[in-house]
Amino acid sequence: MVQVIVRGFDILELIARQEGQAATLTEISERLALNQSTSANIIKTLVFKGYLEHIGTKKGYRLGPAAFKLTNEVPYGQDLVRASQAIMEALTARLRESCVLGVLRNNKRYTLLAVNSEQDVQVQIHSERNVYDTASGRLLLAYLSPNELRKFIDQNGLPSEIMWPDAVKAELLIKQLDSIRREEIVFTNHKDRHVKGFAVPVFAKRTVVAGLSVFLPEYRCTSGKQAEIITALREAANQISVRLT
Repeated sequence: MVQVIVRGFDILELIARQEGQAATLTEISERLALNQSTSANIIKTLVFKGYLEHIGTKKGYRLGPAAFKLTNEVPYGQDLVRASQAIMEALTARLRESCVLGVLRNNKRYTLLAVNSEQDVQVQIHSERNVYDTASGRLLLAYLSPNELRKFIDQNGLPSEIMWPDAVKAELLIKQLDSIRREEIVFTNHKDRHVKGFAVPVFAKRTVVAGLSVFLPEYRCTSGKQAEIITALREAANQISVRLT
């Protein structure tokens, strides 16, 4: 029997019994009679693999997306998914383009829900993406607190010239994020992949909880289509926000 694996499962089972509530490192260590440094090392690995997520120093840890993906039983962020699914399906039907509901998890843009269009040519959807590389990732980054943003940059560095040429320096990134918050929308245009993306915030009680995005091949994004996407995207995000409120 490998003791560290047993302890890892003990931690997962303990947090699973919390029914969505987080547990701090101190609580986990005391309830499982583990040394705090041992618990911290195991938890760090579980967070890295996505089985746990850290939601704040004082709040602690809860199950992450990988834990839910393992069983395929309960949707991760199920309240948000439940509020969004029908609206996103209607959005895709209206625009005939794919849409994604994204959140920040473990320094990645994580896809909570995706609705694919029936277009012959579609942009591939990934469950996890670099935050700087996606419209919804940039949008969610803009709504982090100054401390959270500083920590994110310390851990992940600044975007590359290829990924986000207008934000390769700290002062340029801050300027871009300020603009995103003012406009409450993000546009991306990856010329190397010929893909355009749009994202707007989804609110719950005045707090941004997700980014709703539409992306499509550049050749389909005419000026008229772009205006239609922006209008429809804002309306859909507002409908989801109302449901969450």
